[in-house]
Amino acid sequence: MILKKIAQKFNTKQDKLAQGTTNPFNLGFEHSKCDFLNNLTQKALKMYERKCDIRNFTKLVLSNPENTSHNNIVRGLIQNGIIDPFEDDKLAFLADNDRLLRDLGLVE
Repeated sequence: MILKKIAQKFNTKQDKLAQGTTNPFNLGFEHSKCDFLNNLTQKALKMYERKCDIRNFTKLVLSNPENTSHNNIVRGLIQNGIIDPFEDDKLAFLADNDRLLRDLGLVE
Protein backbone atom coordinates (compact mmCIF):
# COMPACT_ATOMS: atom_id res chain seq x y z
CA MET A 1 0.00 0.00 0.00
CA ILE A 2 2.80 2.40 0.86
CA LEU A 3 4.61 1.51 -2.36
CA LYS A 4 1.47 2.31 -4.38
CA LYS A 5 1.23 5.76 -2.79
CA ILE A 6 4.90 6.46 -3.48
CA ALA A 7 4.51 5.31 -7.09
CA GLN A 8 1.42 7.53 -7.54
CA LYS A 9 3.26 10.58 -6.16
CA PHE A 10 6.22 9.85 -8.40
CA ASN A 11 3.97 9.53 -11.45
CA THR A 12 2.17 12.81 -10.72
CA LYS A 13 5.51 14.60 -10.31
CA GLN A 14 6.66 13.16 -13.64
CA ASP A 15 3.45 14.35 -15.34
CA LYS A 16 3.82 17.86 -13.92
CA LEU A 17 7.43 18.04 -15.05
CA ALA A 18 6.56 16.78 -18.52
CA GLN A 19 3.82 19.39 -18.94
CA GLY A 20 5.82 22.44 -17.86
CA THR A 21 9.29 21.80 -19.28
CA THR A 22 10.87 20.81 -22.54
CA ASN A 23 13.94 18.75 -23.15
CA PRO A 24 16.52 20.90 -24.98
CA PHE A 25 17.85 17.84 -26.80
CA ASN A 26 14.47 17.31 -28.46
CA LEU A 27 14.25 20.82 -29.93
CA GLY A 28 16.01 19.91 -33.15
CA PHE A 29 18.96 22.28 -33.39
CA GLU A 30 20.42 23.04 -36.77
CA HIS A 31 23.52 21.03 -37.56
CA SER A 32 25.69 24.13 -37.86
CA LYS A 33 24.70 25.19 -34.34
CA CYS A 34 25.34 21.68 -33.00
CA ASP A 35 28.77 21.57 -34.63
CA PHE A 36 29.60 24.99 -33.20
CA LEU A 37 28.47 23.95 -29.70
CA ASN A 38 30.35 20.64 -29.90
CA ASN A 39 33.56 22.41 -30.94
CA LEU A 40 33.08 25.02 -28.24
CA THR A 41 32.51 22.30 -25.65
CA GLN A 42 35.60 20.37 -26.73
CA LYS A 43 37.72 23.52 -26.64
CA ALA A 44 36.41 24.41 -23.17
CA LEU A 45 37.17 20.88 -21.96
CA LYS A 46 40.73 21.04 -23.29
CA MET A 47 41.26 24.43 -21.64
CA TYR A 48 39.93 23.08 -18.32
CA GLU A 49 42.16 19.98 -18.53
CA ARG A 50 45.18 22.15 -19.31
CA LYS A 51 44.40 24.42 -16.36
CA CYS A 52 44.08 21.40 -14.05
CA ASP A 53 47.34 19.93 -15.36
CA ILE A 54 49.18 23.19 -14.75
CA ARG A 55 47.70 23.52 -11.26
CA ASN A 56 48.62 19.92 -10.33
CA PHE A 57 52.11 20.25 -11.79
CA THR A 58 52.71 23.51 -9.93
CA LYS A 59 51.51 21.95 -6.68
CA LEU A 60 53.82 18.98 -7.24
CA VAL A 61 56.85 21.10 -8.10
CA LEU A 62 56.41 23.53 -5.23
CA SER A 63 55.51 20.89 -2.64
CA ASN A 64 58.98 20.58 -1.09
CA PRO A 65 61.80 22.68 -2.57
CA GLU A 66 64.41 21.15 -0.23
CA ASN A 67 63.78 17.64 -1.59
CA THR A 68 66.52 16.92 -4.14
CA SER A 69 65.97 13.18 -4.49
CA HIS A 70 65.04 13.70 -8.14
CA ASN A 71 68.67 14.54 -8.90
CA ASN A 72 69.77 11.14 -7.62
CA ILE A 73 67.06 9.41 -9.65
CA VAL A 74 68.13 11.20 -12.86
CA ARG A 75 71.81 10.38 -12.23
CA GLY A 76 70.91 6.72 -11.74
CA LEU A 77 68.86 6.63 -14.94
CA ILE A 78 71.66 8.22 -16.99
CA GLN A 79 74.18 5.72 -15.57
CA ASN A 80 71.85 2.85 -16.59
CA GLY A 81 71.88 3.99 -20.23
CA ILE A 82 68.83 6.24 -20.43
CA ILE A 83 69.28 9.06 -22.95
CA ASP A 84 70.39 12.29 -21.34
CA PRO A 85 67.64 14.88 -22.00
CA PHE A 86 70.07 17.75 -21.48
CA GLU A 87 72.20 16.97 -24.56
CA ASP A 88 72.07 19.72 -27.18
CA ASP A 89 70.69 17.53 -29.97
CA LYS A 90 67.93 16.17 -27.71
CA LEU A 91 66.96 19.68 -26.66
CA ALA A 92 66.85 20.74 -30.32
CA PHE A 93 64.59 17.77 -31.10
CA LEU A 94 62.22 18.74 -28.27
CA ALA A 95 62.20 22.38 -29.42
CA ASP A 96 61.01 21.27 -32.88
CA ASN A 97 58.51 18.70 -31.59
CA ASP A 98 55.08 19.89 -32.78
CA ARG A 99 53.16 17.58 -30.45
CA LEU A 100 55.04 18.85 -27.39
CA LEU A 101 54.55 22.46 -28.42
CA ARG A 102 50.81 21.86 -28.96
CA ASP A 103 50.54 20.19 -25.54
CA LEU A 104 52.20 23.21 -23.97
CA GLY A 105 49.80 25.48 -25.83
CA LEU A 106 52.54 27.33 -27.67
CA VAL A 107 51.22 26.55 -31.17
CA GLU A 108 47.78 25.79 -32.56
